[in-house]
Amino acid sequence: MSLSEPISIQQLSANDLAQMEELLAVFSEAFDDFDNYSSARPSASYLKRLLSSDYFIALAALKNGAVVGGLAAYELQKFEQERSEIYIYDLAVAADHRREGIATALIQELKKIAVERSAYVIYVQADLGDDPAIALYTKLGVREDVLHFDIAVDCK
Repeated sequence: MSLSEPISIQQLSANDLAQMEELLAVFSEAFDDFDNYSSARPSASYLKRLLSSDYFIALAALKNGAVVGGLAAYELQKFEQERSEIYIYDLAVAADHRREGIATALIQELKKIAVERSAYVIYVQADLGDDPAIALYTKLGVREDVLHFDIAVDCK
């Protein structure tokens, strides 16, 4: 595929299960994480509910109808003020399509959605050592150094 092929960004809905499956495959490959993204895929009914919800946002970058990148984000309603913020949970572009402006285009489209939803900020985290992600997010936003903690849920 050449760089001249147009990229379109599509917000996925409950009718776009095939594209959501393609997006999961892109995430699996880009993050080299088969266990989380491919080994136990959600059912079609689960994905339809998620894509129909008012808190989940999935964007797919398409070239010639194929998903070559995308992002998954969550809108979080705040309690301290009547506003929301949007958290980019995952963003990935297939290896063959990196450095084409796709990630930036995805974030630009998410910014439009954020404005429509009256969100006051979009935030994302990047892993230390993920220099391309850190460079992208530094170009687009303000860096905050924070600590991230995973708290296990004991299911007894």
